[in-house]
Amino acid sequence: MTDISIEGSDGSFGSYLAIPESGTGPGLLVIQEIFGVNQVMRDLCDNFAKQGYIAACPDLFWRIEPGIQLTDKTEEDWGKAFEYMNKFLPDFEKGVADLQATMSFLRSYQGSTGKVGCVGFCLGGSLAYTMACSSDSDASIGYYPVQIDDHLPYAEYIKKPAMFHIAEKDDFCPPESQTAIAQAFERNQKITLHSYPGVDHAFARLGGGNYNQAAAELADGRTSALLKSALS
Repeated sequence: MTDISIEGSDGSFGSYLAIPESGTGPGLLVIQEIFGVNQVMRDLCDNFAKQGYIAACPDLFWRIEPGIQLTDKTEEDWGKAFEYMNKFLPDFEKGVADLQATMSFLRSYQGSTGKVGCVGFCLGGSLAYTMACSSDSDASIGYYPVQIDDHLPYAEYIKKPAMFHIAEKDDFCPPESQTAIAQAFERNQKITLHSYPGVDHAFARLGGGNYNQAAAELADGRTSALLKSALS
């Protein structure tokens, strides 16, 4: 478990890397929330490594300020997180290029089986949808993706297994958006959509204000099953 540097198309950027005890396994691209590559994301990578994955979480905010690690515990950090997200969005395509560079790194990493999936949360959930549509990810999973309404026609381009977890009470993804997502996804048999009644955005963030153990364990179990099936 260490911080590394990955060479991208327009510079090198940091990433957290967690490796299974065996030193071998499929790759897993873990895509950050708006709080940077913080302890939550690092713990996720460590847990995925324990499941047998070579897990990497790249720093998507490096062009703004490298090494951001915020929490969801203070209003100040929330304000900074949204500020970084808003500065990142104009460079969205560059961020996707960073994710693709990380995926290539994982495919060629010593000990990698060559298969690589991705799993993202919040902002990362939306980026996981983009990766499912436009990359060679062997499996893509997004937790509470938001602001993908204008990009739903691209769902037809998803050719490999994809799964998305939607929070029914998510203020960032209102009912009309959830309906549009469901209608678009049901046209593609490669996509599985799960809706979790009565829970809010970030219901799977351990220690977060909206954490719901039952929903999180259900979603994580479904994620684990898909990754095992697609990346074995």
